[in-house]
Amino acid sequence: MIIDFHTHIFPPEIKNHRDARFSSEPDFKLLYGFPKAKIATTEDLITAMDENGVHQSVVFGFPWKNSETVKAHNDYILGAVAEYPERLKGFCCVDPMNDRSAAEVIRCLNAGLSGVGEIAYYGNGFDQSAQDQLAPIMDICRERNLPILIHTNEPIGHDYHGKSPMTLAQILSVVKRYRSNTLVLAHWGGGIFFFNLLKKQVKETLTNVFVDTAASPFLYDPLIYQIALQIIGADKILFGSDYPLIKPERYFKEMKACGISRDDQEKICGRNAVKILNG
Repeated sequence: MIIDFHTHIFPPEIKNHRDARFSSEPDFKLLYGFPKAKIATTEDLITAMDENGVHQSVVFGFPWKNSETVKAHNDYILGAVAEYPERLKGFCCVDPMNDRSAAEVIRCLNAGLSGVGEIAYYGNGFDQSAQDQLAPIMDICRERNLPILIHTNEPIGHDYHGKSPMTLAQILSVVKRYRSNTLVLAHWGGGIFFFNLLKKQVKETLTNVFVDTAASPFLYDPLIYQIALQIIGADKILFGSDYPLIKPERYFKEMKACGISRDDQEKICGRNAVKILNG
């Protein structure tokens, strides 16, 4: 069973009129303000899943600043899950800086969503204020034993839309502070897993941390799969395509090309996700 743990879908109204949001939503403009930035609806995703042999996807929206937009988008996620209950698992997406975010998370989880994400701070990274704002949401997820997926990115290398100014020290600080939560760090955790090789402090801190592969073909050489398997093992890696940014088939080709075993690929592409989503 193949599960894509990282996909984004948007209501058709936003897909067809994205520019109407740019003036009031700078982070949305940052990621989707250029013509080649793809936006997908529920139907687009289901079609892509069928074409790529994906059985189930974790879907979420965007951390809007506007509370009404947040609610409407989460309602769209709820509707998608209700329409395709065997194909989609929904996460609630909020902006933690909004004082209504905790209440929205409770509303969505009570309505049947399976976790929280993708939480992102595109402007300032995980400074102390951002870490503090996560506390109420982390408490809710911990009490319900539900995962929370967080946007992370590597602190060096080439620039791209959505790359935030975070440091590895900030990422480790978040993980250490919320180590009782089940955390999924997007985009290979910004590379934090490399430091699992350190003899002290990091390895024990990353116990409840998973990393996903979202955007990997844009960021890393395919060799990263072999290296990650050696450092953290297949049990800690989740296939995530970041659809519609990249189609799943590209990831499957890279996994096959780098020679990882069928058993490890099955863990990465589904079995690990099943364990997380089933608590």
